[in-house]
Amino acid sequence: MPITNIVDAAGAPVKTPADTASNKNLQSLRQSCRDFEAIYTQEMYKAMRKTVPDSGLFEKDMASELYKEQLDMEMAKTAAAGRGNGLGEAMYQQMKDKIAPGK
Repeated sequence: MPITNIVDAAGAPVKTPADTASNKNLQSLRQSCRDFEAIYTQEMYKAMRKTVPDSGLFEKDMASELYKEQLDMEMAKTAAAGRGNGLGEAMYQQMKDKIAPGK
């Protein structure tokens, strides 16, 4: 008969190395899903920025383009760090059973 729940003297569950590795893998998966969502959001910002016509008020140069790209990247990271648009969470829910079945 296999032991499914191992507890210590106080009755608290003991984490086995497999549980710890599984939790680390799940955390890594969650972070990867957030990173993907940030990249997706950044590409969406880039596409939206292309639809805005230039007014000619500001000079268009390499520095301003680099600043806009960095701004979009940071806004996308910030958006994905919170609840995001749900894409990262949906990906995580679909893939978590492949890493840790039953969790």
